[in-house]
Order: sequence, then C-alpha cells, then structure tokens
Amino acid sequence: MKYLHKIFAISVLATAAGTAMAADEIIVTDEGVTSFSFFKPAAVRAEVGTTGYGGAISWNANPYVGVTLGYNGGDISWSDDLSINGSDYDLDMDNNLTYLNAEIRPWANWFYMAAGVGYIDNDYDIERRIGGSEGFTVNGTDFVAGAGGANISGQLSYKNNLAPYVGIGFSPAITNRWGIFGEVGAYYNGNPRANLTATGTAITTQPGADFISAVEQEERDIENDNKYEWLPVAKLGVSFRF
Repeated sequence: MKYLHKIFAISVLATAAGTAMAADEIIVTDEGVTSFSFFKPAAVRAEVGTTGYGGAISWNANPYVGVTLGYNGGDISWSDDLSINGSDYDLDMDNNLTYLNAEIRPWANWFYMAAGVGYIDNDYDIERRIGGSEGFTVNGTDFVAGAGGANISGQLSYKNNLAPYVGIGFSPAITNRWGIFGEVGAYYNGNPRANLTATGTAITTQPGADFISAVEQEERDIENDNKYEWLPVAKLGVSFRF
C-alpha cells in the first residue's frame, strides 16, 4: 500500500509541475477567448455508483489531458441480489477502491476517455436461503430442500489487487464553477476469491450428485469463470472547479 501511495504522489506532483509550465495559456472556447491559468484546472467532485460513494480531486495539465485521484467505498449495492450460475444470492457489498486515472479529451470538450489503475479491496457477503420442501438449482443440478430448509452462504472478495481500468465519460459544465459528470468502464481484476458453505439438507434424483458437492463445484466455477474477471463501473456525480 505504501508503494501505491508513492505512485499516486509522484503522478500528482508531475502533473502539477506540467500545469505550472502551462500557466496563463490562451484558450479559445465555445464562449470565446479565455486564459487557462495555473489554478483554474483544479477541481473536486463527489460521486456515487456501482463501486460505492466517495470523491476525487482532478488536475488538468492542459485542455486535453488531466489526472484524477479518487476513492469509492461504503456498504452500497444497486441490487438486492447477485446471480451466480443461475442462482440468486442476497448481496451485502463492502467497497474499498482507490484509483488514479488519466483523462484524455480529444476535442477539448465535455467528452473524455479514461485509463488508469485501481487498488481494489472489495468484499461481498452472499447468502441464499431455501425453504423446506422448496425446489432449487445449484450448478445446474436440481434439488429439493429438506423439511428444515437449506442455506448457502459465503464471501466473494477482490483483495489487494492493482487492476488496470478503461472507461469513457462526459462532464458538461452547468456554470463557470459547477458541473456534472458520468462515467462507465471496467477494471480487469481477475477472478475473485470465493468461499461458499452449504448447511441443511437437500436431495436430488440426478445420479452421482449431492448438495455439498454441487456447492463446492459452484465455488470453483466462480473462481475460474472468465465473466467474473471484470469489475464493471458506472457512476454519476457533481464537480466544483476552482
């Protein structure tokens, strides 16, 4: 973590130094001619999305290139369940994401492309409760829960990973100071660690299958299925420019 902090600090200082050399540059905008001063490129923003809620600071080296350092965290989810191999689990999400992005504005306007890296330390508690005598499926196998019901619980975690990021966004200005923004993208984080535990009883008519083994196989599938390697991002927020 200390190594990551050093990377962030060096990147921000380098961008600030580049901005200083671009002080008082004359820029032609849709509103006319203006000066791009040393302080004008600084901005802060508040954001909320699929990776939690938090904020960021931004600095533009020039109208085409900027850098953003931010944090998203908190217990937040946009859905009450998570579908894994056709099984719906109740979801409790705990986000912990620090990111550093370069933002490229090819036309020096509200559209930008983002590329960077995130330090991801996310945890997801999942649980699936099945009532007594209720039919359900695990890893493609049909079961019927015993009279006392059945339960599958566990965790998914993306721990201590540096993950590359790509995305696109928009950030139109509302006034000279205030603006809004939205961004979609994805982190390539690799498969999560999975830990599922089955309790209760369940029966099946499929030869050679049993409840415990099916849950164990579902755990292995999560850790090896390519679709869980990507962590999608969608967020909205407001920004204030100094």
